[in-house]
Amino acid sequence: MQDRPDDSPTQPARSAQPEPQAAPPPGSTAPPTGETAPRPEPAPGPHSEPQTGSQTESQTGTPPGAQTANSFGPPPAYPPPAPPYAYGQPPGFPPPSGGRGTAGRAVLWAAVGAVVASALWAGGILLLDPLGDDPDLAGYRARANLCSAVDYTSLRGEYAEEDDAPTHNALKHKALDQSYCSISLKKSASSSYSDAYLSVQMELHKETDPSAEFTALWSEYDQRYEDYDVEKVSGHGDEAYLVTEDTTSGSGTSGSRAVILAVRDGWMTYQMSWSVYTTSYGTSTPPTVDEVARWVRSDTRSTLENLRSD
Repeated sequence: MQDRPDDSPTQPARSAQPEPQAAPPPGSTAPPTGETAPRPEPAPGPHSEPQTGSQTESQTGTPPGAQTANSFGPPPAYPPPAPPYAYGQPPGFPPPSGGRGTAGRAVLWAAVGAVVASALWAGGILLLDPLGDDPDLAGYRARANLCSAVDYTSLRGEYAEEDDAPTHNALKHKALDQSYCSISLKKSASSSYSDAYLSVQMELHKETDPSAEFTALWSEYDQRYEDYDVEKVSGHGDEAYLVTEDTTSGSGTSGSRAVILAVRDGWMTYQMSWSVYTTSYGTSTPPTVDEVARWVRSDTRSTLENLRSD
């Protein structure tokens, strides 16, 4: 062992010095080497709850303080919420028994049941209330020339001159047959113009029952014309109404008079109408509505009989 000279200076003991640390490059946010960067907390997602320090690994799936793979990305995926009940069975009910084909079989049986019910309903209609009933024409026939069947014998007592050229027309259709006749009434051959007018009309309703419309029209005829009076009468078909009008003054030298008898017999409807203007009578007075009503009712009976005969 070599002795140290007495004049050699004493060397101080070497102390442990920390190694110089490399400075981070300019602009870098990384912590100096040897220090652990704090772990950023993941951003809360729409379905996540705030993480607390008390949560354990069993709750979060990650040990406390551990760095997650998506620290700076989207939050960890969570199971999406269950969709609301739409067209299936509502939540909380057990699934139907019988497997996947049960729903299809139920729809099939429902469709079959609807078809059977419809067939039974249609059959019931045909059995209980048949559609397309034959029209009730009560034996009447349409006439191309209705005037040939009109009997106005009672009116001829007042109007002796016969009209040798009455007007007539007719309409024939699968739903309706209609015949019309217009007769000029004259008291004598010396009359230059008609003293009164007579018209007759008949309809055969072959597809529609006219009962309701006939009642509405003739029972309320006075609603349309305040000068008319309506009376329901018997002895003519199934239903008949006598409609009269008289606007003449006491002397009967001005105004008008009218009588209408409307008859429904089954699906046949009929009207005989008489009308007069007192000015056409000159100095004489036309018959009263009561007198004409009797004549019209009598001539209607005979005319309807003619329309039934061959």
